[in-house]
Amino acid sequence: MPLANLPPDGRESRRASASWPIMIGPGAILALAVVGVAQPAPALAAAVASAVVGIWATRRAERPAARPAAALAPAAVVEEEAPYIAILDRLPDPLMVIAAEEADDLTGRRFLFANSAARDLFKIQQQGGLLVTAVRNPRVLEAVDEALFGGVDGMVEFETGGAQGRAWLAYVRPLKEASTGRSRLALLALRDETDARRSERTRADFLANASHELRTPLASLSGFIETLRGHAKDDPGARDKFLGIMLAQAERMSRLIDDLMSLSRIELNEHIAPAGRVDLAMAAIDVIDALGPQAREKTVTFDPVLPPRGGAVVDGDRDQIIQVIQNLVDNAIKYTPEGGVVRVEIFPGLPAEAAAAARDPAAARMSLLTPDHDPAERYAVLRVTDKGPGLAREHLPRLTERFYRVEGQKSGERSGTGLGLAIVKHIMNRHRGGLTVESVQGEGATFGVYLPMAKVGPPAPAVQRAPAEA
Repeated sequence: MPLANLPPDGRESRRASASWPIMIGPGAILALAVVGVAQPAPALAAAVASAVVGIWATRRAERPAARPAAALAPAAVVEEEAPYIAILDRLPDPLMVIAAEEADDLTGRRFLFANSAARDLFKIQQQGGLLVTAVRNPRVLEAVDEALFGGVDGMVEFETGGAQGRAWLAYVRPLKEASTGRSRLALLALRDETDARRSERTRADFLANASHELRTPLASLSGFIETLRGHAKDDPGARDKFLGIMLAQAERMSRLIDDLMSLSRIELNEHIAPAGRVDLAMAAIDVIDALGPQAREKTVTFDPVLPPRGGAVVDGDRDQIIQVIQNLVDNAIKYTPEGGVVRVEIFPGLPAEAAAAARDPAAARMSLLTPDHDPAERYAVLRVTDKGPGLAREHLPRLTERFYRVEGQKSGERSGTGLGLAIVKHIMNRHRGGLTVESVQGEGATFGVYLPMAKVGPPAPAVQRAPAEA
C-alpha cells in the first residue's frame, strides 16, 4: 500500500513507523556508530541514508512471501525491533524519516519515525503524523520537498524562537524508494549549532573589542608624537603635558596587554584544579597593604572584617587568589567617592547556600558563577563592598563579559581595561568557587567570591573585626 494513501485512523502509519527500523541490521548499526563518532553531521546523515536504503531493499527481497509480518509472534517482533529502535532513539541529534507520494499534495508529507531528540525538539507526542504539525520552518520544508521529489541533498540553517533560542543546521537526504510502491522517503537530521555560533560571536567580539582598545591609545600616541615633532617641540610646557599624556596611554596599553596575557594563561589551565593552600585573610591583608597608597591618594579608607590567621584556609593558587582580591578591591576604590569607605569581609565555614545568599533583600542580585558542590562542602566567603553609584539590574548579567563597561560611569583618571571581572570569573571557575554581585543604585555594590575550604586543619574560629587601615 503506498505510504501516502494512509487510512484516517493512522494504523498503517504506526505499522510503517514500527517496521522500518527492522531493516537496519547489525552491520549498519556498527557503521552508524563508527561514523557517528568519527564524522560530522553530513557524513552521519549520508551513512544513515545509505544503510537504511541498502538493508531495506535486501530484507524486502529476502522475506518469504508466505510469511507476512502479521504472522510473526508479537514477542518475536518486539525482540527484533527493540535493539534498532533503541539505538536510533538514543542518538543525540534529532532524526526524522519523512514519506510523501504526490508532489502536489502538500498535506501528504508525513514523518514515519522521529527519535527522542526530535520528539523533544518539536514537541511530538506520538510516532507518525503530518510533517507540518512538527516542522514549520518554510526553508526546511522546501529542502525536504527537494529531497523527496528532486533527489537533491539539502542543508538549511534556521533558528528556533523562545526565551532561549537555538541555532540549527538541518541536513536532508533522499532515501531511494524500494522496487515496488510509489512512496518517496527522505531523512532529516539536525545538528545543534548554538554553542559553536556563540563561540564564534564571542571570538569576533573579543577581537573587535581588543583591537578597539589598543587602537585608541595608539591613535593618541601618534597624534601627540606628530605634535611634538611640529610646533610644540620648542614649547617646554606643552612638551611636558603631552609627554605625561603619552605615558598614561602607554601604561594603559601595557595594562591591557598584561590582562590579555593573564586571561589567556588562566583559560589555558582552567581545567586543572589548583594544588596549593592559601590563608584568605592573610591574602586580603597583603592586598589592602599594597593598595593603601592608591586609597590614601583618594582619601578612601578600608573597613576590614577578617578572621585571625589560619581561620580561612582554602585550596587554591595564592597568586591567582591575590589577583581576584586585588581586582575587586581596586574596582571598589575606583568607584567609591572621595572620603568613602571600602569594606572587605571574610566569613569562613559556610555551606554553599549561605555563601551565595543575598545580604540585602532590596538589592538587585545575581550569581555570576555557581559551582557544582557537595552538600557537605564548606566555603570561605570574601565580600568587597563599595559606596559608589551602584549598578542597575539590567547590567548585572554582562559584568563578566570581556571589555564590558557600564555606560555613564567613570572610574577616575586611571581607567580599567574591562577585563578584571572576566579574569575573576575564570579564576573562580578554576578554583571550583562562586561569584555573586548585588547592588542598590546610588548606594553601592557588593561583589562576593567563595572558595572551598581546605579539608584539614583546625575548625574555623569566629569572625573578629580587624583594625581599619587606610
